Amino acid sequence: MTPAHFAFSSAFMLGLTGLAFHRTHLLSALLCLEGMMLSLFIALSLWTLQLGATSFSSAPMFLLAFSACEASAGLALLVATARTHGTDHLQSLNLLQC
Repeated sequence: MTPAHFAFSSAFMLGLTGLAFHRTHLLSALLCLEGMMLSLFIALSLWTLQLGATSFSSAPMFLLAFSACEASAGLALLVATARTHGTDHLQSLNLLQC
């Protein structure tokens, strides 16, 4: 395992463990998701550079576009939650009260 592969794998796993264990605020969950997407983007970009094929060169841009859409939807949900509930604590959200 190369050091770059280890660094991006550990960055992804740190984001995943942060998402799994530190679920107090919606903003911290969104930041963990963004860290995971950033590590995936950089790893996919380096993979396409090492592969040398031009057919895979658009894959990192598609991933980045989907990541931006995910971030904007998450921030919209964060604002809507903060306006309706007054806080972004995940414990105050109840799916049965929709």
